[in-house]
Amino acid sequence: MPIQTIYEGRTERLDILAPDGSVDESLMPDLSDDDVRLLYRNMVLMRRVDEKALKLQRQGRMGTWAPSKGQEAAQAGAALALQENDWIVPAFREAGLLIMQGVPAHDVFSYWSGDSRGSYNPDFPRILPTSVPVGSQLLHGAGIGMALHLKGEKAAALTFAGDGASSEGDFHEAMNFAGVFGAQTVFLIQNNQWAISVRFKDQTAVSNVAQKAHAYGIPGIQVDGNDVFAVYMEIDKALKRARSGEGASLVEAFTYRLGDHTTADDAKKYRSEEEVQEWEAKSPITRLDRFMRSRDMWDDKQEEELIAEVDAYINEELAIRESMEPQDPLDMFRYMYKEIPPHLDEQMHELAAEVEND
Repeated sequence: MPIQTIYEGRTERLDILAPDGSVDESLMPDLSDDDVRLLYRNMVLMRRVDEKALKLQRQGRMGTWAPSKGQEAAQAGAALALQENDWIVPAFREAGLLIMQGVPAHDVFSYWSGDSRGSYNPDFPRILPTSVPVGSQLLHGAGIGMALHLKGEKAAALTFAGDGASSEGDFHEAMNFAGVFGAQTVFLIQNNQWAISVRFKDQTAVSNVAQKAHAYGIPGIQVDGNDVFAVYMEIDKALKRARSGEGASLVEAFTYRLGDHTTADDAKKYRSEEEVQEWEAKSPITRLDRFMRSRDMWDDKQEEELIAEVDAYINEELAIRESMEPQDPLDMFRYMYKEIPPHLDEQMHELAAEVEND
């Protein structure tokens, strides 16, 4: 019997908004001027929070921070597509998205200051705590999507990861479960080109993350991750597909991390300044600014007012954070186990004695 072709597939990419601010009108999503201005506001908010957090960390007023500079479009576009009953399963670079969804910035600052009260806000029961282990949250996203499917609920789970996570076993397990069990899950992989100091091409043999979806029977597409219109359009499509019970999808946002991996990293040791400058010219904020100005939707006065509004909000939230009573350090022992194991009980009493003496 001759050899038969049993599978043929292709991976598509969507680009709408170019770096110079021009767009392919035939591909533009149906967004109002107010929607576009909201996208821009959210990206500026995300950038200003990022800049403030970096300063706070350098001043010793906050712990480790994971910068998101350059990846604003991936999160702002996704935020606009979400509905109130959808679930959000973040990794560790989604601080901006959480704030866009209404989580107070002081919660975000608390989390990155080592205060567990910033991990979960009961006012947002469908937003899971920040997940630092690489890729583990994808399984949570798949599980929630499976539950939504079993319950017949018209909602979706949107889960995030970086390109490095696509080489973790958790990624493949999550994708397999999502494909087999029709999970109402959307996987948004922000391919920022670097898994800490390892280039994308050095940690996987494929040319893109999106094509990995084919192995698990779900659709995958790559979008220009610095193009907020393309991100919104594909995430919106994928979320609608999931909510209708048609199964999971993977969207790869092809973007770039302009800052360090975290404040514990020094990206200058493994990548060139020329590379960073090349991607800086493709900034998602700059290109949307150019788009709006070309259509008389934005001007310098509006920009100044937006910066003032965003900075005032950030400063108010920071004041709330820094006025909070310190968390009881003994809490780190109290809530892990129903009954504290003897060795931890001993440590808790030792710490209690030190705290009392201080």
